[in-house]
Amino acid sequence: MRDPNALGQHGPDHALIGGVVAVVVFVTLCLIIVLGRYLARHKGTYLTNEAKGADDAPDADTAIINADACPEYGCR
Repeated sequence: MRDPNALGQHGPDHALIGGVVAVVVFVTLCLIIVLGRYLARHKGTYLTNEAKGADDAPDADTAIINADACPEYGCR
């Protein structure tokens, strides 16, 4: 009878399988971290040049009619 733990066995190499599994787990964790940082990043805000009073107006025409003639940056 042959010893199943003997060297030269042609079965699956457990170290190779473990290495492949470790690489797959590592890559998966890296992807989760990168995607998490991408999705959770601060989007920031931006300043628009909307007419003053646009929030209270019932429609766009009324907002423009009631707006200042020269907004914050002045007329050019």
